Amino acid sequence: MADDSTAAISKVQMDDGVQLNVKILGEDSMHTKPLLIALHGAPGLSTLAEPVESFGFLSDRFRVLVYDARGSGDSDSIGPFDPDRWTKDIENLRMWASADKFVLAGGSYGAFVALDYAVRHGDRLCGLILRAGWTVGKVGSMTAVANILKSKRVKPDAARQVRLWSGTLHSDKDFEDAIMEILPIYSPPRVSSSDDQSESADFKGTLIFHSKIQNTAFGENMPRFDVRNQLQDIKAPTLVLVGRHDYATPVSGSKEIADGIPNSRLEIFENSGHSPSSDVPERSREVVSYFVKVRGLSKRSPKANGDAT
Repeated sequence: MADDSTAAISKVQMDDGVQLNVKILGEDSMHTKPLLIALHGAPGLSTLAEPVESFGFLSDRFRVLVYDARGSGDSDSIGPFDPDRWTKDIENLRMWASADKFVLAGGSYGAFVALDYAVRHGDRLCGLILRAGWTVGKVGSMTAVANILKSKRVKPDAARQVRLWSGTLHSDKDFEDAIMEILPIYSPPRVSSSDDQSESADFKGTLIFHSKIQNTAFGENMPRFDVRNQLQDIKAPTLVLVGRHDYATPVSGSKEIADGIPNSRLEIFENSGHSPSSDVPERSREVVSYFVKVRGLSKRSPKANGDAT
């Protein structure tokens, strides 16, 4: 795996003037390697540190572009924070990176953003990697709350969890309390209870809580998210990943995604929770590497015809 610990951070301006915090792992000046854009989850909380851990190992074969979504990390917290805008941001970054087609990867909420992009701009994708998602926002959110509240591994405040997953949080502190009280369920059960606090890739690094972004994502976007009837139109080779012990986005959701996308493969990690890249890193990398190799995705290097934005 290439060492990209010193890869430079760029501030890339979107068409509406918003600046996004962007990093490219495995950059080469001649763009001989194809582009892979990897999206993080947990809007208003997670950062590019998550996709760096999940997909950075591919930087010897791809230019791996990771970024803080608007409203997260060091990117501007200027809206809108809706599917149209997040899709446009991906398009801006694709053009900035001078790629006509690319591989798109997304985990957790990033999987929802990736699915939105895939049904709108499927012709731009030569591959799609989805980790921990579902097909219907309302059903998925309610299922997550139910699974969390019936879990014996945590004892969260029920009303606060409803606020978290319905996008009706009172404040940034309310957001922080809601996440911190359920952190153990994002990892698989361990033999020793002292190991039950392992850190999911979604929550790596310094956590900064922006409840406004979470409320928009789950209070406005999720109720309208339903891609069941559009999955059949996604033609890109697709890899769907999920942990057997994922309470937030259970196996049933990923199975529905894989069943709906014609050219897809489902991989269930039996010893993982919400984040296989953290729980079973070697196996996770093996599965993703095999998919990339078999589909020939790292051999393609199409470039954009237009100017970068």
